Amino acid sequence: MRTKLINNLLALALIGATVGAAAPPAAQSGDFRWSGTVAEGNTVEIRGVNGSVRALASEDGLIHVEATRRAGRSDAESVRIEVVEHDEGVTICAVYPSPPDAARANECRPGGGSINVRDNDVEVDFLVRVPAGVRFAGNTVNGNIEVERLRSDVRAATVNGRVSVQTTGFVSRAATVNGDIELAMPAGLNAEFHASTVNGSIDSDFPIVVTGRF
Repeated sequence: MRTKLINNLLALALIGATVGAAAPPAAQSGDFRWSGTVAEGNTVEIRGVNGSVRALASEDGLIHVEATRRAGRSDAESVRIEVVEHDEGVTICAVYPSPPDAARANECRPGGGSINVRDNDVEVDFLVRVPAGVRFAGNTVNGNIEVERLRSDVRAATVNGRVSVQTTGFVSRAATVNGDIELAMPAGLNAEFHASTVNGSIDSDFPIVVTGRF
């Protein structure tokens, strides 16, 4: 039996169901590709702003990242894709031009960084292939996050968009403000999991414990 919750404020969930989506098209395009490795248990982190993040299982033991830049009136090449390798894995970001009056320059930093997007309509869609045992962290602001058939732990967060996660690993976080959350994990998994949405629903084939108002 499927449980569906329509949310007005906040939900904390225990496990869930399936599939996700994509971002709207634009005019110009520019492509970026990167392949590499990190140790098992370390993390590949994607940090976008405008655009979708999609993660699939890698079949060759390598991390593969493709980024497609699209724009209407802005220059797609004005947004650079930056790779930061560090002790805990690799972080790959869409770095937009810093506004002249910005207090801090935009930067790519593991777990954070400064993001200030003004008068720039470039969208960057990420496609990531993740090896088994390598953790995945996907972040964007305006766009969907779709994780399919991974064999590793997952964190996923957006502000305006849907979050969809399908993995055999542990999901430590799935969050959105405006959008639905759909989750699929193995039957019999014994783990506490936190999912939150402000304006959206949480779909699950598993029992859900809810805190907050509906």
